[in-house]
Amino acid sequence: MSRIGGLLRRTFGVLKEHVGTDHLGNKYYWQPEQKTFTEGYKRSLLQHWRGHTGLVMMDLLYTWCQMYRCGIGGRIVRAKRMVVAANPTEFEYLEGSIPSEWDAWIRGRRKQPPSIEELVKNQNYREHIKIKAREVEEKEQALQAKEYEEGLVAGPAQTIAKGHAAATSFGQPVTSEEPVSTANTFQPGSWSPTAKK
Repeated sequence: MSRIGGLLRRTFGVLKEHVGTDHLGNKYYWQPEQKTFTEGYKRSLLQHWRGHTGLVMMDLLYTWCQMYRCGIGGRIVRAKRMVVAANPTEFEYLEGSIPSEWDAWIRGRRKQPPSIEELVKNQNYREHIKIKAREVEEKEQALQAKEYEEGLVAGPAQTIAKGHAAATSFGQPVTSEEPVSTANTFQPGSWSPTAKK
């Protein structure tokens, strides 16, 4: 039954070949350039069939083969590379939902689809690089802390705020029982009016 189904799909529909699946569940397909028989084929076949009511299936297939060779009717579908996402909703797409190797294949930057071994090797390499970067960062922080303790490197400078930003407390002011007054020590500044010009 699969041979008959494949023949019918190739005859009347667009053929797509499953190329691979990634670890996220996305499926990748390749559709070769092919000729489909839609309107022109149906019209020619119906005209042919009206004239010969006793036409058998072999004649039908022979007619189709002749039409295919002569190029009567149909359209050419160019080759395509496509992905059927595991998560088909567009608004839930996240960066990295398609591995970079498969993305390069879909966009035509590479001719052959990536193999499973290549995908696993690249994933292990990325994990290795992340681990190495984390180790280097921890080592750098430890070295920096040691240099601060020994006094080899000055610590980060504390910025001293001036003006209204110099307030140290942003909470509620604390009230005390003792009154605060500057009445006994207050000295007004001297002032003299300026002459009119």
